[in-house]
Amino acid sequence: MLAIRLSSEIEKRLELLAKRTGRTKTFYAREAILEHLDDLEDTYLAEKRLAKPARTFSAEEVKRDLGLED
Repeated sequence: MLAIRLSSEIEKRLELLAKRTGRTKTFYAREAILEHLDDLEDTYLAEKRLAKPARTFSAEEVKRDLGLED
């Protein structure tokens, strides 16, 4: 169960969309969350990674470690 507060403008837009399409406001709220959840998770993980960067490797190091040196 989830309860959210929306501005009156957003609430009116959502209600109008639901009426025009014969779907529920809950349907569209769920669709919006599902549509953007991956992006939000990716953003959170990227910000976390930027706060504590991992070690980087040069091309030479990778070639050496993989035995690809000439």
